[in-house]
Amino acid sequence: MAFESLTDKLQNVFKKLRSKGRLTEEDVKTALKEVKMALLEADVNFRVVKQFIKSVEERAIGADVMNGLNPGQMVIKIVNEEMIALMGSETTEIQLEPGKAVTVIMMCGLQGAGKTTTTAKIAGKLKKKGKKPLLVACDIYRPAAVKQLQINGEKQGVDVFSMGENQKPVDIARASLEHAAKHGHNVVILDTAGRLHIDEEMMQELQEIKANVTVHQSLLVVDAMTGQDAVNVARDFDEKVGIDGVILSKMDGDSRGGAALSVKAVTGRPILYVGMGEKLSDLEQFYPDRMASRILGMGDVLSLIEKAQATMDIDEEKEKEMASRLKKGKFDFEDYLESMSQMKKMGGLSSLLSMMPGMGGKMGDISSLVDDKQLARMEAIVLSMTKEERQNPKVLNPGRKHRIARGAGVDISEVNRFVKQFEQSQKMMKQLPGMMGGFGSKKGKFKLPF
Repeated sequence: MAFESLTDKLQNVFKKLRSKGRLTEEDVKTALKEVKMALLEADVNFRVVKQFIKSVEERAIGADVMNGLNPGQMVIKIVNEEMIALMGSETTEIQLEPGKAVTVIMMCGLQGAGKTTTTAKIAGKLKKKGKKPLLVACDIYRPAAVKQLQINGEKQGVDVFSMGENQKPVDIARASLEHAAKHGHNVVILDTAGRLHIDEEMMQELQEIKANVTVHQSLLVVDAMTGQDAVNVARDFDEKVGIDGVILSKMDGDSRGGAALSVKAVTGRPILYVGMGEKLSDLEQFYPDRMASRILGMGDVLSLIEKAQATMDIDEEKEKEMASRLKKGKFDFEDYLESMSQMKKMGGLSSLLSMMPGMGGKMGDISSLVDDKQLARMEAIVLSMTKEERQNPKVLNPGRKHRIARGAGVDISEVNRFVKQFEQSQKMMKQLPGMMGGFGSKKGKFKLPF
């Protein structure tokens, strides 16, 4: 995730605070100097950092904190609360018109920010909520922009309205509303043109659309990897066109991530979603409290549970059957393939581990331990087995293993090692009944795919 380096540095600061039985004012100020440097290095806006440190310091050196039983933990709690406040405190949804009224959403942003892909992601989210969105191709300048929107719309099962590249965007927008009215669409999403940088022509085009069409929500997509530039872009768009919310794309990259901590404070506009990958499903609702937890290395178990529930299509009977098989140590290679598939849908092992408490600041170490190529080779080994071999690993004699190794393109020793590890896992699962059978309420139960 974008905050690995920041998380690591903050964890080190907090470790020092926890190790002290009592805190002096100087201890707090020294710790906050380190926090300040970490935030600046993460490309958080300087004025935002200055105000943040001031707010934390005023609360942290109060008598109730300094004289408390565990002042170190109290300071960490204050940092967490102020960070949540910095990012907006409350989760903000896209505001949709009530009843059957049509909501018009205008998507804008610079080229390269991932605007067209994000537009399709938003349409998919709204469709899942029971809406009937219409994607509108208003980007007539960028080569293949219309085609890209059509392909993504088809993948999401969402209709796309286009009039080619020889019509004015404002005329396309007007015509799309008539089309929506005729075909029962209740959300119209305009994918407008971007530029390599902010210019007067782009702003005039967006202003013209808003002057001729009732736009209910203007959403800006900015590239989180551009750091402070993303915040400047958001401020300029808000001043010249007016925006209602921001979507941060590419938050799964190795950027410093300062945009997430600066956008709300600088523009006053909330972050609605964050893009966590290139797949059309890789768009997460932005929760300030959960993001603060991730940044501070406290994990994000709620998002992990939601991701599991959204991606694991397992009915209750199948779930009970799987739990029973695990308890009896009858987990076979078919089950392994299904678990691998579910883990991929959830973003992969690294993504899942990053949400676990205490793991945020260790992702550099975890990344070196999680070998995606090795996982791919293990999957290839299983896929090279027959159905009988997957369901009954005991039939795997030397001849069959040699055939599987050739099919997977690996050495026979790798097949032997994998099968042996799998058998050991079966024995371990048999000894730990109940641990893999899911947890939570009956309605919210899920199993981790590892």
